[in-house]
Order: sequence, then C-alpha cells, then structure tokens
Amino acid sequence: MPRISDDWKKSPDGRCLTAEYVMKDFMAAVDLIHLMALEAEALDHHPDIHLTGYRKLGIELSTHATGGLTEKDYLLAAKIDTLPKRLRSGG
Repeated sequence: MPRISDDWKKSPDGRCLTAEYVMKDFMAAVDLIHLMALEAEALDHHPDIHLTGYRKLGIELSTHATGGLTEKDYLLAAKIDTLPKRLRSGG
C-alpha cells in the first residue's frame, strides 16, 4: 500500500479517506484542483472535491464500486500529497 501523509484521515466507518487543504487564494485552489484532476484521470480514479470559502479544499477518496477503500485510493492520496509542493515550486 502506498504511504500517505498524516493529512489523510480514514472515516469512522473505514470506507473513505478525507483531507483538507487551505490554499493561499482562489486561484491556487483551482490550480490544485486542476493538478488533482490530471492525476485522477491518469489513474482512472476520481475523488470528490469540495471548494468552500474560496480557498479551502475538501477531498474524499473511496472506491464506489467496492463501497470502500482500495489500493487506488491510497495511490491517488499519495500522488495528491505531492501536489501542493509542486504548486509552490512552480512545477
């Protein structure tokens, strides 16, 4: 199973991973959504993404077909973990 940051929390029922990111502004949040979308498409595994308060992102990962978590959820979480740093470095 891929290693993920402590930012990810497993739901009480164990069927979902969630994380929150607070970005510096609206455009940074949208940029992060764009990068997440590219990673999700590459894995053919799509998160639920919620943008609130113009810069706060809530991300939920689960595998709908199984009604729980699979390796793909952990793989996508690990990839998402790298994205804020990529944004800050301009990459």
